[in-house]
Amino acid sequence: MTTQLLWFRHDLRLADHAALAAALEGGGRVLPVFVLDDGAAGAQAYGGASRWWLRQSLASLAESLAGRGAPLLLAKGRAETILPALAAGLGAATVHAGRAVEPWARDQSRRVHEALQDAGRALRLHTTVVLREPHGFGSGSGKPYAVYTPFAKAMLAAGEPGMPLPAPAAIPGAEPPAGGETLDSLGLYPVAGEPDWAAGFPAHWQPGEAGAQARLARFAAGPIARYDAARNLPGVEGSSGLSPHLRWGEVSARQVWNAASQAAQGSGAETFLKEILWREFSYHLLWHRPELPERCLRPAYEKFPWQPHAPLLAAWQQGRTGYPIVDAGMRQLWRSGWMHNRVRMVAASLLVKHLLQPWRDGAAWFWDTLLDADLASNSASWQWVAGCGTDAAPYFRVFNPVLQGEKFDPAGAYVRRWVPELARLPDAFIHRPWEAPAPVLAAAGLRLGHDYPRPVVDAAEGRARALAALAALRPDSADAA
Repeated sequence: MTTQLLWFRHDLRLADHAALAAALEGGGRVLPVFVLDDGAAGAQAYGGASRWWLRQSLASLAESLAGRGAPLLLAKGRAETILPALAAGLGAATVHAGRAVEPWARDQSRRVHEALQDAGRALRLHTTVVLREPHGFGSGSGKPYAVYTPFAKAMLAAGEPGMPLPAPAAIPGAEPPAGGETLDSLGLYPVAGEPDWAAGFPAHWQPGEAGAQARLARFAAGPIARYDAARNLPGVEGSSGLSPHLRWGEVSARQVWNAASQAAQGSGAETFLKEILWREFSYHLLWHRPELPERCLRPAYEKFPWQPHAPLLAAWQQGRTGYPIVDAGMRQLWRSGWMHNRVRMVAASLLVKHLLQPWRDGAAWFWDTLLDADLASNSASWQWVAGCGTDAAPYFRVFNPVLQGEKFDPAGAYVRRWVPELARLPDAFIHRPWEAPAPVLAAAGLRLGHDYPRPVVDAAEGRARALAALAALRPDSADAA
């Protein structure tokens, strides 16, 4: 009887999984395998929060597979060594996998393909991560897109992505070889015996395909209709919360697209679908511009006069900038592994503009602490905020953290939740505590500079400094107002 190898990557689900479907169509038995290949990922290896999620997601996937008759083999090491050896031992002619977009994963795919080919075997890649593969989707001129709006229009003009595939009722599993890894031996964080900084994550998340489907169903059943307005309000549950599930492929982009399209009509659904297309655009950029995580897509910005300062970076990371909306976001991130999208933009703007810290430092912190740390979206979004991407917000557009807080969290519900030392301040001062009179501070039990810091930089001075830094670039590289 023939055997098919199914290599899980960033697609940890059974429904709408083209590689799984192809493996089943190939006949015979199927051996699912996940390979933790930190050596291939290098500097882009999974961060701490990602590793926590991965552990839970793999446990969920293994349970789902076992319920259908197939084991999940866990392995650690170089995929180009492990997979050909497995294929040879099982007599498998083909390895099926989803196509990855990350530069390191593309190199990994090439090495696995070459090693299998040398042994007379094949690697077959399938679409499991995106709606449309970026290598086959270009502009009318045949060039890749560099601007979101025409990209989104072209995606919409290409038609609906099709109906998702159902999960198989049964999978004829192959017997795995002895000596596989366990979840513990993979060394995914947190490590036993060390402080469990992720202890609060389970209160917010249910990793795995079942959790993804439950969250998608809840969102499509009601909140999506209010998404256009509610998505910008961090104090309410207006977001879908699907980003970690999408990042790990516990739900496919096609499943999300179809559920959103069928659930509601109107501006809420339309706005949400545009967010899915922004994710697609980010993958498109990363595929065609693999330097996206490391270098500015607008080369002139490589000379931007950043002022790296470790204490300022630490204050931002710890939620101690003195700007309540930013500090609330950074503390939400640390405690839940996630941050509201509007607040991500405000926090990122403060770092790269008011504080003049390099965008790569912010991207690195998000990479380590976000459960939805996605190389394409994280890199593209930071370049967007920093003004150095191909289609970015101009650098001179500086978010005022006070006004952003007052506009999108007017009653301070979000700030009061995540920055409890400010909870007793009146609404008028919740986003500007340094302006509160002494009696108001005393009544709130707040000592500025002790219980909560004063702003690390004056907002007006920070904006002026950012614009001066922009002006220091050559005229042909600076944004025109």
